[in-house]
Amino acid sequence: MANFIGEYICKVDSKGRILLPSAFLRRLNNPEELLFVVKKDIYENCLALYIQSDWENEISVIRNKLNPFNKEHNNFLREFYKGTAEISLDNANRMLIPKRLFDLINIKSEVYLIGIDTKIEIWTKETYENNCLSNSEFENLAQKLLGLPDNIQNNA
Repeated sequence: MANFIGEYICKVDSKGRILLPSAFLRRLNNPEELLFVVKKDIYENCLALYIQSDWENEISVIRNKLNPFNKEHNNFLREFYKGTAEISLDNANRMLIPKRLFDLINIKSEVYLIGIDTKIEIWTKETYENNCLSNSEFENLAQKLLGLPDNIQNNA
């Protein structure tokens, strides 16, 4: 299981390839991890990139919760897998994201790659910069989700 952290602005070349930052490459443990799965994120207007083994972990959670013979569950599964693609790195550590996924989130020339635990989010530069929480919004969310005492919040 990889643990990705950090944010990087990356150029998209004329063929639609993105260079995977070396900090993310160092998080990969073995050659099998050079195979990725990419899909549109469920909640945000970005793409989610998983190494194959972490994708399998995500899918096992879904399999344990859903019954493909239930119509509602089957509809969810269809939408969840829509646009999903396997990709790999070339010899120069570039990944070619399918154009249909680029078009879904309107990627042009620059993207942010954001490491979030076991996935890497791929955002257009403009969308990411416009969707970041303010400091006070993040403090309120931290308080709500983690129950941090006020004295810890104010010292951060």
